[in-house]
Amino acid sequence: MSFPGLPQPAPGEVLLVCTCYEDGEARWGDLLDEIEGRSEGDAFVLADGRVRLRPAEDAGWDDLHGGNVPALLSGGGPVPPVVVLADIPVAYGGSGPLLVDAVAVPGRGVRVASVRLGEVLDALLGGALTFDDLVRATDRYGEYLGDGGRPVFPAPTPRESCSFPVLPATDVALLVRTDFGDEPGWLALLDELGGADEDGFLGADPDAGETDEDSFPLQVLTVDDQAFEGLSPGQVPALVPAGTDTLLVALADARTFAGHGRPLTVVDLYDTPGHIAVVPSRELGSIACNLEIANMDFCDFVVVEGERPWWEG
Repeated sequence: MSFPGLPQPAPGEVLLVCTCYEDGEARWGDLLDEIEGRSEGDAFVLADGRVRLRPAEDAGWDDLHGGNVPALLSGGGPVPPVVVLADIPVAYGGSGPLLVDAVAVPGRGVRVASVRLGEVLDALLGGALTFDDLVRATDRYGEYLGDGGRPVFPAPTPRESCSFPVLPATDVALLVRTDFGDEPGWLALLDELGGADEDGFLGADPDAGETDEDSFPLQVLTVDDQAFEGLSPGQVPALVPAGTDTLLVALADARTFAGHGRPLTVVDLYDTPGHIAVVPSRELGSIACNLEIANMDFCDFVVVEGERPWWEG
C-alpha cells in the first residue's frame, strides 16, 4: 500500500492532514471547532495570527500513520518542522491532534490538547519549544502536559542522528536487538521466549478456540542485525514499511540485558508513534494479544509514577 505525497506548505504554514475517512468523506471530529482559530481563505489562523494551519484532505491518506509522514514530504521545498494529523483517535475518540516530528527525529509523535494547538505550534515554530521538550513532558497517553500521569520510563531522545535500514515487513510483532554487548543474554532472552527458528521467527500459531489475553502464544519476528545498534524508540515508526500491519515493535536494548526480568522497550506505532512502555519480556505475548483484539490500548501498558505496574495487579 502506498500513500499520495503530502503537499508542500507555504512558508510559515503547517499542514493539518485528515487521515480518517468514511465512504471517502473526511472525518475531522470536533477538531476544527476546538482549535479556536479563525478561517482565512483556505487556512485556519491561530495564536493571534502567528500560526497558519493548512487543512489537507485526500481519501488516499486514509489510515496514514505518523511514521509514514516523513517519506511523503519530498515536495522539493524546505521540509516543514512539524505536520499535524487528524486521525481516528481525533475523529472518534475525542483525542487531541497528533503532532509529527518532520526534522529532529522524523516520524515520532506527540498528542496536544486541541485548545492548546495554536500555543504549542507557535512555541515550536518560534523556537521557544523543541520537539524533544514535547516528548519529555508527555503523560501516559502521549499527550504533552496531559493529566494522565508521568511515565516512569519516558521515551529517550537519540544521542545522535543516525540512519537505519527499513524494518522487515510483517503482520506480527518485531523484536529488534539494539544492544550487542551481551550475546549470552540475547540467546537467553530468545530461549525464554520460546526459541527462534532459522528464519528468526519464534512462537507458534495460536489456536483460535483456545486463545485468551492471559495465555497468548507469542508470535514474533526477531531482528538481530548490528545495523540497528543504538536505535531509539522515536526512530522506529518511520522504519516500519507503509501499509504493513506490524502489531508492535519491541526493542532489546541496554536496559534489557541489565535489568531484572529482561525488560523490553515496546514502541507505540499508531496512537502516539514513538511512545514507549517498558515491560518484562514475559509479558510481550499478553501485550500483543490485547492490542491485536483491541482489548486494551497502548497507554494501558505504560507505567506511571505512583501506580503499581499492571503486571503486578
